[in-house]
Amino acid sequence: MSTQETPPAGTDPSPVTPFEWIGGETVVRRLVDRFYDLMDLEPAYTALRAAHGPELDNARERLFLFLCGWLGGPSLYTERFGHPRLRARHLPFSIGIPERDQWVACMAQAMRENDVPPLLRTRLEASFMQTADHMRNRVGSH
Repeated sequence: MSTQETPPAGTDPSPVTPFEWIGGETVVRRLVDRFYDLMDLEPAYTALRAAHGPELDNARERLFLFLCGWLGGPSLYTERFGHPRLRARHLPFSIGIPERDQWVACMAQAMRENDVPPLLRTRLEASFMQTADHMRNRVGSH
């Protein structure tokens, strides 16, 4: 993928979704795979990894399906599982500031390593932080 700052020259940027800009399902899959691989590899993400339990395959698939739709691509998650209801689906997990910060940092690293264009990466990091902050549910972590 190119590291260009904006969608391709000569195109009207308004109809370009983040899903198209990032490179579609292939790049979203690579991004999600790297995100979960980093969780297993990097000591900096130990709290995040611990929050996921012993097996990551289900989480890996669900994040891929969710991100496709969230980025403006096909609504794969919704078609399969219904409305994401992110906050409700994350309530069983203890999520505080460390997990939030590690989730965003891990995704930021995965985006950098997958050459997500810098402008898109900046926008996505802000959106990811807002969403991850909303997922916090641990007492004393507000």
